[in-house]
Amino acid sequence: MKNKEVNQNRMEVIVSLAKRRGFVFPGSEIYGGLANSWDFGPLGVLMKQNIKQRWWKRFVEQRPDMVGIETALMMNPKVWQASGHLENFNDPLVECKKCHSRFRLDQLPDGKKACLACGGPITEPKQFNLMFKTFFGPSEDQASTVYFRPETAQGMFVNFKNIIDTTRRRLPFGMAQVGKAFRNEITPGNFIFRTREFEQMEIEYFIKPDAWESSFEHWLVEMRLWLKDLGVAEERIYEHEIPEGERAHYSRRTVDIEYEYPFGRSELYGLAYRTDFDLKNHMEKSGQDLRYSDSETGEKFLPHVIEPTFGVERSFLVALLEAYREESAPTADGESDTRVVLKFPKWLAPIKVAVLPLSKKANLSEKAQEIFRMILSDYSCEYDETQSIGKRYRRQDEIGTPYCVTVDFDTLEDQQITVRDRDTMKQERIAITELKNYLQERLNS
Repeated sequence: MKNKEVNQNRMEVIVSLAKRRGFVFPGSEIYGGLANSWDFGPLGVLMKQNIKQRWWKRFVEQRPDMVGIETALMMNPKVWQASGHLENFNDPLVECKKCHSRFRLDQLPDGKKACLACGGPITEPKQFNLMFKTFFGPSEDQASTVYFRPETAQGMFVNFKNIIDTTRRRLPFGMAQVGKAFRNEITPGNFIFRTREFEQMEIEYFIKPDAWESSFEHWLVEMRLWLKDLGVAEERIYEHEIPEGERAHYSRRTVDIEYEYPFGRSELYGLAYRTDFDLKNHMEKSGQDLRYSDSETGEKFLPHVIEPTFGVERSFLVALLEAYREESAPTADGESDTRVVLKFPKWLAPIKVAVLPLSKKANLSEKAQEIFRMILSDYSCEYDETQSIGKRYRRQDEIGTPYCVTVDFDTLEDQQITVRDRDTMKQERIAITELKNYLQERLNS
């Protein structure tokens, strides 16, 4: 019970910090919010962009076997019929006959047939489709029904022929996409862990059928390396082999990469071997030939697919949880105090450098602004001259800023500044002319 309370408190602390410092806000808050809807504030936007850009550079720009694509949020409904989502993308749902609360069947303890909220009787399970439905055009009828995509994958599969024709790629190669997906989850929750609107970073890697095992292992290693780059400790990562009968309808092998969240162990990323399920179904339903022609053998066949899937919001959440520290730190009067610090990997920090004049004196502010403008084009920076220098250091620690540059009265005489390291709190005196090289060596590695 004690560990559960500590973990719950840790999650509450993260949610509070995220709002207070401008990482994540409750959606539509002035109107009472919308269930598990979240808006990303100034620091949250920067951090999300850092995650997506790092991922894109690692998995697309730095690999000769990858291409990027961006596909539509709404597609022809026949896509979802062919993919099996209209028939199979369901969760079993029960409803309380008394208070009308709804729960996924797997939320109920084994053998329990009572409402988790009020103890009342529940209905028999019914299948609940997770896709959001809307209408395309002015008519609200069956012919105008479309769906917001529940995954980015199908947009890549239906463009397979276009990619082959325009890029002349040879197997093995992959398509990568970063974009929104929507799922009408029955029980979203735990902050940004499970939301109805979310972003995926997804790859469909096309291979020869007999190469799937080696390719699967390759991508499992790549996902481990990405987690290390994100700053996630190995001891909180688990690889869960999903047994037959519990895998998605398209998968022959699935490994869920799970993380030990404060609320328990649950999925972070997924890796699936989708065989030729999607291309085969789209070829049958569309009547288009989606086979690949091997230029060396002349053979025509449907490639098989390995699919690594990364969630942006879950990456964001895990990075916050991993970076959060409470540490003892000395105060100006020789005492000690507790500082909150986010020890992000430097590439991930939303603000890389803070420029802080020792006081608001005009001559100091002018010099500090000059230095701020000097580095602003190279890094995301913040200028702050409000409150004591100690409190400003603490503010920057709390948002994970790797370096603080302090301009003091000696700066006006010797043209030197003090650079403070976030992790060690050590301070180093360097010349203003050396600052760009100093930061480049430490932030661009």
